[in-house]
Amino acid sequence: MTARLDPLAAAPSLMKEWHRASLAIASSLDPALAELIEIRSSQINGCANCINMHTTYARERGETEQRVYLLAAWREAPCYTDRERAALGWTEALTRISEGHTHEAAYEALKDHFTEEERVKLTLMINIINGWNRIAVGFGGFVDPAAVKAGNTKAVSKAAAA
Repeated sequence: MTARLDPLAAAPSLMKEWHRASLAIASSLDPALAELIEIRSSQINGCANCINMHTTYARERGETEQRVYLLAAWREAPCYTDRERAALGWTEALTRISEGHTHEAAYEALKDHFTEEERVKLTLMINIINGWNRIAVGFGGFVDPAAVKAGNTKAVSKAAAA
């Protein structure tokens, strides 16, 4: 993959605000749940950058290999809680919203496990990761998670530059 454009260089103030909003929204949720949402949405959207980044972060936060590997088949895997399943169902419904309006059942399941405020936070998190997926896929970005943690978000990996 070749990076087509560096959005941080092209629109630094807007991207800084987008990043700030992303961090604020992600920090409003349980970190483990946020990572599951980010990974699952990124899988659906085919965003290698975000899958790489968020599986790395999830493992650093103690997520098991089993749960990371089984996330694409979470409905059949017994290792997720009912609360996580509700969040993952909502993630899929909103990420795939263009495929049809089948989100009612997902929303009903969500109501059993999340307060109204938490539902808003989850929805914002899903929107943020879908946005990041589109930025990374659209511009061909692939950033080393270690570079992001170090604050060097302009460090595009050799794989992206090749």
